[in-house]
Amino acid sequence: MIGKFIGELKRRNVPRAAILYIGSVWALAQGIAQLGPELGAPESATRWFLIAAAIGFPLWLAFSWRYEFTSQGIKLESEVDDNAPDARTVKRRTDLVIIGVLAIAVVLLLTDRLVERTMPAQAGQVAAAGNSIAVLPFENQSSDKDQQYFSDGLSEGFIIALARIDGLRVINRKSSFEFRDSKDDPKAIAGKLGVSHLLEGSVQRVGDIVRVRANLIKAADGSTLWADNYDRPYKDLFALQDQITSQVATALKSKLQPVSAPKAQSDHPPSGNVDAYDAFMKARSATVLDEAVKQFDRAVELDPDYALAYASKARMLVDTVSNGGLSGAEAEQAYEQADAAIEQAVRLAPDQATTRITRGYLLMLRDFDWRGAEAELKRAVELAPDDGDALYMLGLVRASQGDLAQAVELTRKALQLNPRSADWYRWLVAYLMPLGRLDEAEQAIARAIELQPEGIYNHHLLAIVKVLRKDPAAASKAAEAEPPGQWRDFALAMAAQIGPDRAIADASVQAVEQYEDGWAFQMAQVYAVRGEPDAMFEWLQRAWKARDPGMQSLLYDALLLRYRDDPRYAALAKQAGLPWPPVSAKPVAPMAPPVKP
Repeated sequence: MIGKFIGELKRRNVPRAAILYIGSVWALAQGIAQLGPELGAPESATRWFLIAAAIGFPLWLAFSWRYEFTSQGIKLESEVDDNAPDARTVKRRTDLVIIGVLAIAVVLLLTDRLVERTMPAQAGQVAAAGNSIAVLPFENQSSDKDQQYFSDGLSEGFIIALARIDGLRVINRKSSFEFRDSKDDPKAIAGKLGVSHLLEGSVQRVGDIVRVRANLIKAADGSTLWADNYDRPYKDLFALQDQITSQVATALKSKLQPVSAPKAQSDHPPSGNVDAYDAFMKARSATVLDEAVKQFDRAVELDPDYALAYASKARMLVDTVSNGGLSGAEAEQAYEQADAAIEQAVRLAPDQATTRITRGYLLMLRDFDWRGAEAELKRAVELAPDDGDALYMLGLVRASQGDLAQAVELTRKALQLNPRSADWYRWLVAYLMPLGRLDEAEQAIARAIELQPEGIYNHHLLAIVKVLRKDPAAASKAAEAEPPGQWRDFALAMAAQIGPDRAIADASVQAVEQYEDGWAFQMAQVYAVRGEPDAMFEWLQRAWKARDPGMQSLLYDALLLRYRDDPRYAALAKQAGLPWPPVSAKPVAPMAPPVKP
C-alpha cells in the first residue's frame, strides 16, 4: 500500500515539486539574509519569509498532486499523458531547473561562509591587512621611571611618522598601547590588533644622550625583519625618528610619501625645538588637567607656532567636559579656553587634521552645530584618511543628522585602525539598532564586553537590544549585569516596561525619577518604552533646555524613533538644529509603538 502511494507520488512529480520548492526557499532565504541589512530590511525579514514558506509548503504539495506543468500551461494531472514526449521533456527541464536552483543555494551558502565578514569571526581576533603595523609602547629603560612619558611620546611619534608610508595601515595608540608589558607572543598580539607587523623596542635617556633599540617583527612567524640600536644626542631626536621610519619603510619594501603629502601630520614643533616637544609629551601623558594645561602652555611658550599643542590642549579640555569631569561654570571656562586654543591652531595650521577634529568636536558638543562640525570633520578625513579618530567623529556627526548607513561604514573603518576601542563598538551598536540590524548590534556589544568586562554602559546597551526584541527576561538579565549605578537602574526600568507586572514597571519609573538632574534624556527613553509619548516629549523638552548631550542622538535613538511620525518629533529636531526629514540614505527600520501588557 505504501509502495503504491510512493509510486503515485513519483508519477505525479510531487518529489520533484518538493525539492524545487525547498531549494528555491533556501536560495531566497540566503539572499534575504545577506542582502536584507544592506537594503534596510528589518532583521526579522528572513524569519518571517521562512514561516510563510513553511505555511505554503503543504499547499504547494497539494497543488503538485492535483496539477502538472506542461508546455501548453498548467493542466489537471488526469489530462496529462505521462508517456507522451512532451511530458518527458518537461520532466527533464524540471530536473535542470532543480539542479540550477540548488547550485545557486550552495553558492550563496559558500559566499556567506567564506567571504570575509566585517565583524571578527573569532573572539579577540581581527583579520590582518596585508601591509599593516602596530607600534607597541617602547620600554622605558631609564633609571628615572618618570621618563615613561618620553618613551610613550617617542612611540606615538613613530605611529604618526609611519602613517607617511604609502599603503600601510597603522593601528592607533589607544589599541596598541594596551599591550604594554604583555606576555603574549607577537603572533597573538598581532592577531588581536589585526596587523601583519609589529614595531617594538626600548628607550633610554641618559643626560643629553638618547639610546633607542628598535625591532620590526613579522607577525606570522615572529621573525625579525630588521633591528638596530642607536645612540644620538637628544637634540638630534627628530632626525633619529625620521631615520628609523625610513629604515622600517625599506624593510617593508614600501615608499615614504613626501613630507608635503596630506598624510604628513607630524607631531614635531615647527621650529624643531626639542624642549617644546618634551613639554608636549609631558602634557599628553599628564593625568591631571591642570598639569596638562601647564605643559601645553609651556610648549607653545617655547614654540609659539606649535599648532598641535594648541589643538591638543583644546581637545583635552573638551574631552574633560564631555566625560563629566567639569560642569557648570567650570565647564564654561574650559570651553572658553578650548575655543581660544583651537582658534590659534586653525590660524597656525589649518591643514592639521587634529585641529579640524577638535574644532568639529567643539562645534558639535557645545554649539549643536552639526553642519559646521561635519565640514570640519570631512576636512580632517581628507587631510588624514587613515586617522581613526577623524573617521569615528565624522560617523558620529553623520549619525546625528540621521545618516546611519554611512555612520556604520565610517565607524567600522575607524575600528580597523583602533580595534580595541570598546567605546567605538558601543557607538556602532547605537547606529545598528535603529536600522533593525540587531544581530550585528549584539555582536558589537559582545565585543565591547569582551574588551571591557566591567565597563559601564555595555550591558545597558545590551538590555536595549533585548527590549527592542521584546524579550523582558533577557532584557532584565542584561540589566542586572550592568554595574550598580544609574545606568543599571535605567536599564532595569526599561526592561520592566515590557514585562507583565505593571506594579514593578510603575515602581521602576518612580525609582529613576530621582535622577532627574542630568538624566532627562534617559527618562524620555523609559517613557518611550512604556508607550507614553506625551511624557516622553515632556522629558525631551527638559533635555533640550539642559543641552543634554543625549539630544545629539535624537535621529538615531532606536527607542525614541518609533514616534518619529508624531509632529512633535519633527518640531523638536528642528529646534535642536537637526535636519528634518533626516538626511539618511536608507530608511530607519520601522518599529511599532509598544503595546502595554
